[in-house]
Amino acid sequence: MTLIQEMLEVARPLDDVFAFVGDFANTKHWDPGVAEARKITEGPVRSGTRFELEVVFNGRRLPMTYEVETWDRPNRVVLRGEGSTVRAVDDIRFEHVPGGTQIHYSADLRLKGPLRLLEPLLRKRFDETGRAAMAGMRRALQLRAHQA
Repeated sequence: MTLIQEMLEVARPLDDVFAFVGDFANTKHWDPGVAEARKITEGPVRSGTRFELEVVFNGRRLPMTYEVETWDRPNRVVLRGEGSTVRAVDDIRFEHVPGGTQIHYSADLRLKGPLRLLEPLLRKRFDETGRAAMAGMRRALQLRAHQA
């Protein structure tokens, strides 16, 4: 198991931040480790909504399917992901703070099969991936602020 935990604050309203980050189809706009992302369930995002992502790791594009497990607007979204080599649980919490929103992002990654043995060796790489995703999220949210 690899647990990635990151926190950031952005000068954007809580509802806007939750709507953008909670819709996992937007990960392609902020996570450099996601090449493609789309919602495959009709209707608004809610518990049970599913997303297909193509993640990039070590130069390989790997398909993953995520499902919203918890949708507590505008406070928390939990997504469970599954791919051929990894299982993931992303727990994202949002909190209003003076001047904007604080985001607490936790990702629990578990490699499958024999790859589990590589988890300790990949810890640094997973941490770098998490930091890059949060930096991308900050940039995307700031860009949205300038476009509004």
